[in-house]
Amino acid sequence: MVLSDIDRLLLRQCLEKVPKAWEDFVDRFLGLVVHVVRHTAQSRMVKVSDQDVEDLAADVFLALVQNDFAALKRFRGHASLATYLTVISRRIVVRQLGRRTAAPVTELTDSGKQNPSKQEPSQQWSESSDPEKRIIDKEQVEQLLRGLNESEANVVRMYHLEGQTYEEISSKVGMPQNSVGPTLSRAREKMRRNP
Repeated sequence: MVLSDIDRLLLRQCLEKVPKAWEDFVDRFLGLVVHVVRHTAQSRMVKVSDQDVEDLAADVFLALVQNDFAALKRFRGHASLATYLTVISRRIVVRQLGRRTAAPVTELTDSGKQNPSKQEPSQQWSESSDPEKRIIDKEQVEQLLRGLNESEANVVRMYHLEGQTYEEISSKVGMPQNSVGPTLSRAREKMRRNP
């Protein structure tokens, strides 16, 4: 899809710093950015509160205005502005979630199975400053990954723990980029069935 005339005008007005242009830009794309924030958090299995969503959306818009709209100036119009903003938003959100989160924290029962009743939603993903706790968390993740074949485990590890994009994963493991998403879905389903 090519750049629409409305988006072209809005972009030009923002870059020329026309009064109210930025407010119009935010009004037009706030829903898109919020959707990207929620979808990215969900795909990474990170629970976010409404306040977290607002903060992450604000981080995206802040990044867009930094260095005199440098990110918007790099837009070349080869795709729709919405597509471009989706990619940028996702990258910013992945980076911010990576800074805010670590391995999932879940309580395991004596049999080694997850005990979902003991999970606190706000604590499902948390960063621990206690090195011993981080080791335990990592061991739990590794235990969940053992139920997957090597290829699936690598893809899950690269996407959820290392924050790599589908493109990066594709090039590193030699898998077609359009196969990364289905592989992640199958792996997540196996992990849910066999915790």
